[in-house]
Amino acid sequence: MTDPQSESSPINDGDPPSETDGTESITHRNELISTAHHEAGHAVMAVSLGRTIHKVSIAPGKPQFGAARLGHCEIKKGGSKGSHDRLEDDVLILLAGMVAEAQLTGRYCQRGAARDLKDVANLLCTRAASPRQHETLQRRMLSKTEHILSDAAHVEAIKTIANELLTKTTISGRLVRHHFQQAQQRKR
Repeated sequence: MTDPQSESSPINDGDPPSETDGTESITHRNELISTAHHEAGHAVMAVSLGRTIHKVSIAPGKPQFGAARLGHCEIKKGGSKGSHDRLEDDVLILLAGMVAEAQLTGRYCQRGAARDLKDVANLLCTRAASPRQHETLQRRMLSKTEHILSDAAHVEAIKTIANELLTKTTISGRLVRHHFQQAQQRKR
């Protein structure tokens, strides 16, 4: 993967800098890289919990609720081989995008994960009786997500899937599962 910090602006032949002197394209590339890691995080967590992925994409989507969607991980409906607690699995999958992106950038991007965080809050309100319990439960779920995704095989799978997304924009769930299994085998 290309280090986004090492990309340089186009060569300037002495002309005055244009309004978009490459900074805009570097910013766009960095956003794509972050989005690819975010969506790969959702996918890796889902597969690790026994869910089946239909597809993952970093193609911009139609605006929803006033904001454009930058990518998506489409999980197939129906049964899973996941844990006995479907709500917890859903929360872990939702938080995994933000955690995977933070593994790359070194910080949480709550603005980019706003919809995921809203969905987490809605799910957790069914389990927490008070705001304090809600906050504690959310911190616990975030910590668990960080722990699961810190596994070397998961880190490798996220990077590989993110690189595939940067190359192809959209990949199948089958390819996600293949990269996940390959990373699991290499790290044993």
